[in-house]
Amino acid sequence: MKPAEIRELSDDQLAEKLKETRAELFNLRFQMATSQLDNTARVKTVKKDIARILTEQRAREIAAEKAAAAE
Repeated sequence: MKPAEIRELSDDQLAEKLKETRAELFNLRFQMATSQLDNTARVKTVKKDIARILTEQRAREIAAEKAAAAE
């Protein structure tokens, strides 16, 4: 996923997408352990997607805290 795509998602969609990507990473790790994984680069891209989602969630938390403090 591209960062712009992630920014467009709502909070609930972000949480769901995080859940899906973590499940995908889990399955990829199993495939790698059993030598069934063809595209090993996919693991790296899924990890980056997880990091992007977590970063966006944290940025939204910080923005909400600043908004609450400003009131």
